[in-house]
Amino acid sequence: MLTILGFTMIATFLVLIMLKKMSPIAALVLIPALFCVFVGKGAHLGDYVIDGVTSLAPTAAMLMFAIVYFGVMIDVGLFDPIVRGILKFCKADPMRIVVGTAVLAAIVSLDGDGSTTFMITVSAMYPLYKRLKMSLVVMTGVAAMANGVMNTLPWGGPTARAATALKVDAGDIFVPMIPALAVGLVFVIALSYVLGRRERKRLGVLTLDEVLVDEKTVERVGEKVGEKVGREVEEKETETVLVGAGSGAGAGAAAGVDSGSGSGKFIKRTGAAGSGTDAELPDEDDGFQGLDPHRATLRPKLYWFNALLTVTLLTAMIMEWLPIPVLFLLGAALALTVNFPHMPDQRARLGAHAENVLNVSGMVFAAAVFTGVLQGTGMVDHMATWLVDNIPDGMGPHMAFVTGVLSIPLTYFMSNDGFYFGIVPVLAEAGNAHGVSTLEIARASLVGQPLHMSSPLVPAVYVLVGMAKVEFGDHTRFVVKWAALTSLVVLGAGILFGII
Repeated sequence: MLTILGFTMIATFLVLIMLKKMSPIAALVLIPALFCVFVGKGAHLGDYVIDGVTSLAPTAAMLMFAIVYFGVMIDVGLFDPIVRGILKFCKADPMRIVVGTAVLAAIVSLDGDGSTTFMITVSAMYPLYKRLKMSLVVMTGVAAMANGVMNTLPWGGPTARAATALKVDAGDIFVPMIPALAVGLVFVIALSYVLGRRERKRLGVLTLDEVLVDEKTVERVGEKVGEKVGREVEEKETETVLVGAGSGAGAGAAAGVDSGSGSGKFIKRTGAAGSGTDAELPDEDDGFQGLDPHRATLRPKLYWFNALLTVTLLTAMIMEWLPIPVLFLLGAALALTVNFPHMPDQRARLGAHAENVLNVSGMVFAAAVFTGVLQGTGMVDHMATWLVDNIPDGMGPHMAFVTGVLSIPLTYFMSNDGFYFGIVPVLAEAGNAHGVSTLEIARASLVGQPLHMSSPLVPAVYVLVGMAKVEFGDHTRFVVKWAALTSLVVLGAGILFGII
């Protein structure tokens, strides 16, 4: 009965949020509470919730202060050079922009923290997607898949959990998996290319023609702009839109026309196959902001201090000098104090990132109700036992393959802790009985991570959809099929290379 109720609870949650019948926070709280009563353990709901909150409180604290820290680093311009390089590659081509999103997310994922990756990626790419009216779920989906592949780094979490649960060396798990993971990352970039071409076909072919920039306004060619440049631009047959590249540091963040300075670019729409619509630029009051190269929060004189502080922080994370929440708490306090020594400026920066902090922390604590009920009622244990018991005996010699396949749905429906510490050891024992090595089981258990990063139980995904202003249900509908396919590609590559 608990097995059926567990799967039913998860299915109910996913259906309701995908159909937008409930908000994720409400669904994460009310649905498990209701099912807890169905199980007959409503009297213990408080204990389950407190246990869940206690287990996730360090994660919530880490995310809160990580958002503040990396938000400040974005404000002061630490990541502008990376963004500048990616945007220079992207230009105004939807295909390049989607590919650039995957590349940027993969590069930033080297720090091992999903929230950091999503904050930087969205901050850099969101302006371009908004300017060109590209699909924002493409951005969130591609970023999540790229981060999911890179999340298998030894300091990313899953590999360390697998190593701990199975008592093997993390390096022995990860290093042989590099070829398969590289294939997975190449597949994500190739998929980004396909999705980008689809966006290009939907929006029309965009090319960069010539240079004109303004720090404040975006104007259409054909409108009189002689007061700014001393001449009028003739109305063209094809629609032309002026977009400023902002000296390359945040294309679309500050755009328009300048008196012939020559640092921005035209974007010319030469055809919108099947759309027949204009690419209207958003109004200035629509909340659209980018990495403005002239923003008042930039601290160019402190660039190397901030770079050194960030490298030190990431090194401390990898070396585990202190718990990660403590590191981010100290890092955020130091970054605010040095970059914004005046109290009003510090309050302004905290206020600027308060919405993201509240959204993410609220979602984490709501998820604590969901996980607390799943674990407290025993539903997770019964679901895991049912899955393992229903593996055919003939699949015993192929337990590595079975583990890889199971990791795709299980890491989506469960936390990494529940999967790696609860289910993987059972699968490893079953594999060992049929001559399958523990290391093969451990490597196969990493296969589901591209899909796991979009799980409703992963706090970082709420940073992604929140900053991108995308409904979680929309993101889920788009990404699940592509992320599952990416996981299968990694699994297939692992089998082909003899790794799994």
